[in-house]
Amino acid sequence: MPKPRVEPNACFLNIPYDQQFEKLYLAYIVGLTALGFVPRATLGVPKDERRLQRIFSLIQTCRYSVHDLSRIQLDRKAPRAPRFNMPFELGLAVAWTNLSPRSHSWVGCDSVPHRPLKSLSDLNGTDFHIHGGTVKGVLGALCNAFVSRGERPTVPRMFRAYLRLREASAALQADAGAPDLFQARVFADLVVAAGKLWEQEG
Repeated sequence: MPKPRVEPNACFLNIPYDQQFEKLYLAYIVGLTALGFVPRATLGVPKDERRLQRIFSLIQTCRYSVHDLSRIQLDRKAPRAPRFNMPFELGLAVAWTNLSPRSHSWVGCDSVPHRPLKSLSDLNGTDFHIHGGTVKGVLGALCNAFVSRGERPTVPRMFRAYLRLREASAALQADAGAPDLFQARVFADLVVAAGKLWEQEG
C-alpha cells in the first residue's frame, strides 16, 4: 500500500461541532492560519461505510494535528453519553505518529488542567495545552504548542483577525445557505477568509 502524500503545512483539526463551541472553532481556524497552517477537518468527509478510513487517510495527509478534548462531558439527550469522537480521532493520530514519526505530530488541548491525563492515563508524560475555554486562551495555547515554527504571531494581532472573522462568519453562512458554521462549504470559506484577514493584519 503506497504511503499517503503528506501536505507539510496541513493541520488536522479535531474539535466538537456544535454552537457552544463556535467561538473556539473560529479561534482555532484563525490561530492555525496565523501560524502558517492550512486547517483540515472531517466536515467534508462523507458519512458512508468508508468514513473511518477516510478520516484516517485525512490525518495521514496532514503533517500535524490538533485535538481539543474539552467537550467530552455527558450530553443532555437520553440516553446520556460522552462524546468519544475526539479521543478516538486522537487515538488514530497517536497510532499514526508512532508508525510514522517523521510524517505526523499531534498536539492535545483542553480547557481544564490535568483532566486529559486523568481520562487518558496511557498518555502520561504528554503535555496538554490548556486554553481555559476562551478565545485568547486558544490562540495562546496554539502559539505555545508551535513555538518552534518560524512564524511568531502575537495574540493581540490574532485576536483582531478573529474578531473580523467572527463578524464575517454570518455572511459566509448565509452565502452557503448553511444551517450553521459547521458545514463543509462554510469551513472552506472560513479558512480562505481567515487567510485574507491575516494578510490584512500584516
